Amino acid sequence: MDILSHGLWGGIAFGRTNRRSFGLAFSFGILPDLVPFGPFYVAVLLGLAQRPHFGHEPPDPSVFPDYVHRAYSVTHSLVVFLLAFALLWMVFRKPIWESTAWGLHILFDIFTHSFRFFPTPFLWPISDFKVNGLHWGRSEIFIPNVVLLVLLYAWFLYRRRRVRKGPIRAFLRK
Repeated sequence: MDILSHGLWGGIAFGRTNRRSFGLAFSFGILPDLVPFGPFYVAVLLGLAQRPHFGHEPPDPSVFPDYVHRAYSVTHSLVVFLLAFALLWMVFRKPIWESTAWGLHILFDIFTHSFRFFPTPFLWPISDFKVNGLHWGRSEIFIPNVVLLVLLYAWFLYRRRRVRKGPIRAFLRK
């Protein structure tokens, strides 16, 4: 799944309370891709690395440096996520529910990454088991993803607007 969709899913699933909560959930939703690929794309922008070609098929994973693959294994591990969730809980003395957007990111990636391009090592470092999912760029995955996000956000914004106007309408009717 693309990084923006991960952020939007995290925001709608775990960040509906307020803007701060949304921003935190959105950030945790993109974190697993931002950590491994962010530094690489900064290097691309600075001319220190060659930009991989994305077409109808994903690029060859071997064009990505080894540090990207290692960081990807860490950030896409449910084991690491659960340890980080527990650590945050201990530090803040309460669960940081917005951080579960990270776990949602991993769950989506398990089934939307094929063996051809960064299959999700969700049990790392315990096991190297991976699922050969359908690539997220395929129309049967990408289009329903976008449609569902648009519908969910439209519904959420409609309900939020309706709740805000509710007391005003009741006041004006009196």
